[in-house]
Amino acid sequence: MRVDLFDFDLPTNLIAQRPMVPRDSARLLLGGANNVFTDHGVGQLAEFLSPGDICVFNDTRVIPARLKGMRGAAKIEITLHKNAGADVWHAFARPAKKLKVGDKIDFSPNLSAHAMEKLDGGEIILRFNVGGPELMAALSETGAMPLPPYIKRDNLADEKDANDYQTMFANTPGAVAAPTAGLHFTPDLISTLTGRGINHTHLTLHVGAGTFLPVKADDTNEHKMHAEWGEISNDAANAINQARKNGGRVVAIGTTSLRLLESAANNDGTLMPFSGETDIFITPGYNFKIVDMLMTNFHLPKSTLFMLVSAFAGLDYMKNLYAHAIKNQYRFYSYGDACLLTRAK
Repeated sequence: MRVDLFDFDLPTNLIAQRPMVPRDSARLLLGGANNVFTDHGVGQLAEFLSPGDICVFNDTRVIPARLKGMRGAAKIEITLHKNAGADVWHAFARPAKKLKVGDKIDFSPNLSAHAMEKLDGGEIILRFNVGGPELMAALSETGAMPLPPYIKRDNLADEKDANDYQTMFANTPGAVAAPTAGLHFTPDLISTLTGRGINHTHLTLHVGAGTFLPVKADDTNEHKMHAEWGEISNDAANAINQARKNGGRVVAIGTTSLRLLESAANNDGTLMPFSGETDIFITPGYNFKIVDMLMTNFHLPKSTLFMLVSAFAGLDYMKNLYAHAIKNQYRFYSYGDACLLTRAK
């Protein structure tokens, strides 16, 4: 499909720069039949689900993956995006043009890395001077939350972002972008859902910085997704399969949860335990196997995520829903509001 089919105009004043407080006070746009959309709050989510439904959250934990360093006398900024070993990471460098294989980058007196390989699009492979837990500790001291470029800060992400850009479910370190639909949830909201008999479980998908990359191809067939590592435990797969068997709906909280669920599901809709990488790219025409509903934030024009929601609910439908959101001043992107979608028949 032509990428420009997924374009739309968004006023820049609608790009959220901070989340709502409390988190579940964000707005929730509910999609209905015949392009009828209604405005609610995230705190009302339980009203639109049924006992026996199961919400699936991504419990990945965002690491402080953005670093500022020196290549000799030259400044360089690095964003880690995929782990490839205890001390090896794929990363995006800015500027990358003058960086050479073998160059050393110093981030602090205790943290440095060498460029092992240069790839296309400003991507490099780095080997750090420390690895494993020692590297994670060094990143916590030196790095910053890897906020997407549309969230503007004078420097790197600030101390408030260290909490704001992490979901309440964050448990398994490795993501370099937040699963942003999960940012809306609070213990009170989970308690309300549980009280109505709505179940929940977790999977892990380490979201990569590739999620921010624009689609530069003219046709979706020419775009290559970056692979991301994910895991679905036996317990989670069993809980989801049992919910479906009992007539409950599978509600993916965020596109990251949806992508991993669809990667691990059989054609008959049963879910298998999973551990490994996925580069699934969902565009209109995709046959969904397991996810019935999707709660998600509002995404960038011509992005792979807007393509995914268009595949889930219909391209024309999503354009109408986004037009409603823009007209009614919904807040967009990572710190913005959310919508609740039902899979198109």
